[in-house]
This record gives sequence, structure tokens and C-alpha cells, in this order.
Amino acid sequence: MNEAAKRNWFQHLTDSTRREPLTALLIATIVATFVYFFGVVHLFTNGRLSTFTWAWQAWTPETNYEHAKIIPIIVAFLIWYDRDKLRKSPIGSSHWGWLFIGIGLFLFVAGARTLQARLTLTALPILLFGIVLYAWGKAVARALLFPIAFLLFMVPLNFLTQATFRLQFLETGIASAICNLIGIKVDTVGTVVNSADNAFHFQVDEGCSGIRSLMAIAMFSAIYGHLTQNKLWKKVVLFAASLLFAVIGNAGRLVTVFIVGRFFGQDLAGGPYHAVSGFISFACAFIAMVLFGKLLNIKLPAVKRSPTAKEAPTYDY
Repeated sequence: MNEAAKRNWFQHLTDSTRREPLTALLIATIVATFVYFFGVVHLFTNGRLSTFTWAWQAWTPETNYEHAKIIPIIVAFLIWYDRDKLRKSPIGSSHWGWLFIGIGLFLFVAGARTLQARLTLTALPILLFGIVLYAWGKAVARALLFPIAFLLFMVPLNFLTQATFRLQFLETGIASAICNLIGIKVDTVGTVVNSADNAFHFQVDEGCSGIRSLMAIAMFSAIYGHLTQNKLWKKVVLFAASLLFAVIGNAGRLVTVFIVGRFFGQDLAGGPYHAVSGFISFACAFIAMVLFGKLLNIKLPAVKRSPTAKEAPTYDY
């Protein structure tokens, strides 16, 4: 941003503040309140961590949630992307906002009293939506609904790790079936895959098929659906299919690992190639996502009716 653009932006901000000082004060108060209760008040780990610091420590590779650190950046992009829609949205107010504010406050207090930081973090987007709905009305709240709801991806759901354990068996079975189909014979017992010619022996663990890829692909599915689909039901269906995309992506990755192991040895397949094969997983999932999105928008040709007796053409002889 050049100096002229900075001056124009600053001038616009100061003009808006002078024109609507109460709105500016309200926004500043809301921001200060959120920073204080979520970032300053120490509620967890024997009074040593606030909600934000607890979340930051929970967003690590060990918990498979390091992707949560970029969610605020993604939300800022989504708001910028919908800036024209926001600019055209009429300003109003809705008392329904108090319902969401009440739910958010209840979750925050419940999380603080039960020492469940996930509840207090869940309260954040609900409180934000309630405040936007009350202060700026339904049109603005509708425009900001998806970016605000996207903040829910910041909540660590590590308890789902056990639920995704079954995905290892499913994806291992699919990858083994594909390898046998293309001529690479493998024997599979649970998540253990052995090459028939003893070229490789692999055990598929949670890192190759688990909550990390599922949550990341779910995020991409939500963003892709929001940016490319024009109907709410299409966005919901595309997001719901993220589990299918994760299975396809991880199975595709395993197939490539087995192929590399068959032709280039287990050391390469289980070492350097395995370290970079995560990109293959996301590529396969993304291709499946795009094709599924195209499928949702296929327009079936209109069926032509045969002419009825009254509509039958007449001919002159």
C-alpha cells in the first residue's frame, strides 16, 4: 500500500469516526471487551492461561491442529472477498442478536466454571454473530455469517481422533484394492500392508489417515463451496462430502507410496517420499472436490413433450 492509499484509508477512517462517533465507540468497546475476557483473564491451567493462550498452545503439530493459526487470516480474506456485499447491505438492528449473545455468554461462563477452554473458544463466534446481528442488522449479519462461522474451525476437536481410527482401515483397504487392480500385488491385514514380492512392508498409522487431513480438507471444502456455489444447499452438500474427499485423498496418497515402494524400495517410499506425499493427498482431494462441485451444477437437458392430440400438427394435401 503506497503512502497516498494509506492517507486515503486513514482519512476515510477518521471521517467515519467523526460522522458516527457512537458506532466507533461501540466497536472499540466490543474489541476491548473481547481482548480482555478472551486474552487477558487467566482461567485455565491453574489460572496461568487465558482462552487465547490456551488455544495457541493447543494449535501444535502434536495435536494435528497447527492449521488453526492461519484461520484469522482466512477470515480476514473472506470478509475482504465479500466487501462489495457488505457495502451494499443496509444497516439496521435486530433484537434476535440478544439470543445469540445470551448463548455465547452462557457457553463462556460454562467453560470458565467447568475449566473447558473449548467451550469458551466456541462462545467467541456465537458472541460475534449476536453482536453483529444486534448492532448492524440481518443483512450485515447474513453477509458475515460464513466468515464468523469459519472461526469454529479454531476449536480443537482432538477427541475425534478415535472416531477417525476406522478411516485407516477403510483407506488402507481401498489403496490395497487399487494396487492389486493395477498389478501390484499386496496382502493386507488390518492396517499392515505387505508386498507379495517382499519389496515393502508398511503399517498405515494415524498420520497417513486421520483428523489432520480431515479437518484441513473440511476447511478447504467450506471455503471452496462458499466461493464457487451459488445455492446454500450446494454449499452444505459440498461441505458434508469433505469426509469423502479426505478418504479419496488419503487413499490416493497410499497408492503412490506403495507404487514407489514397489519400484524404488521401501527406504525411499517410507522416508523422503513419505515426507512430501502429503501434497499428493491434498491434490487428490482437491480434484475430487472440484469434480463433485461440477457435478452439483450439471444441468439436465429439458425433456421435450410429444404433441398431444389437440397439439398435433395438421397438413394440407
